[in-house]
Amino acid sequence: MFQIIPAIDLIVGQCVRLTQGDYSQKKVYSSDPLEVAKAFEGAGIKRLHLVDLDGAKAKKIVNIHVLEKIAQGTSLHIDFGGGVQSDEMIDLAFSAGASQITAGSIAVRNRDMVIGWFQKYGADKIIVGADAHHEQIAVSGWQENSNISIFDFLTDYEKAGARYIISTDVAKDGLLQGPSFELYEKIQTQNPSLHIIASGGVASMDDLNQLKEMNLFGVIVGKAFYEGRITLEELASFSNNTLC
Repeated sequence: MFQIIPAIDLIVGQCVRLTQGDYSQKKVYSSDPLEVAKAFEGAGIKRLHLVDLDGAKAKKIVNIHVLEKIAQGTSLHIDFGGGVQSDEMIDLAFSAGASQITAGSIAVRNRDMVIGWFQKYGADKIIVGADAHHEQIAVSGWQENSNISIFDFLTDYEKAGARYIISTDVAKDGLLQGPSFELYEKIQTQNPSLHIIASGGVASMDDLNQLKEMNLFGVIVGKAFYEGRITLEELASFSNNTLC
């Protein structure tokens, strides 16, 4: 079932959006992420993509209190990322109420640790973050280019048992010019067993319908919602699917 997954990105406890991962291009949308999460839940949405942008920079979780508040204040299935780069941090995130963890930069820098997480927590609990710039993996909140092909990267993790990935084309993110459909088609062709969550560039309901027709697992919706391009009611129309 196709999943609509709203995003809340955090800087200093506030709900923000960046453009192309640029921290200098920050816009604050709410000082109360819990209320935003409750609005999603109230619309019948089941999942939330929660990203600690401060944590991504610091390489350790910073906004843990927001994760705790949302986990305690809603029943949303939260996938959490940003700063989860050690055994201590992943334990902290799960203890705070995360349902899944997105392994981003750490999946590039320490493959053995992430494979260990597959074995300890189960591969279904770990989403491999595969964010790309010109089809190369980007890390550290997209501030660095790894020079690793996204396809080689995903093939390696697919062989190691990965089941879920989130992939953002950095060149599309925050521009409201449409997702990277071609990138997701290539990933589907080369890595058919992976559950792909598209992220970045969504600007309209047409984009959501096209991604749904591609039989992806789901899509993350951020700026298009916060800028009023897609309404909460429209998101809710996709939200009656059962979690997979």
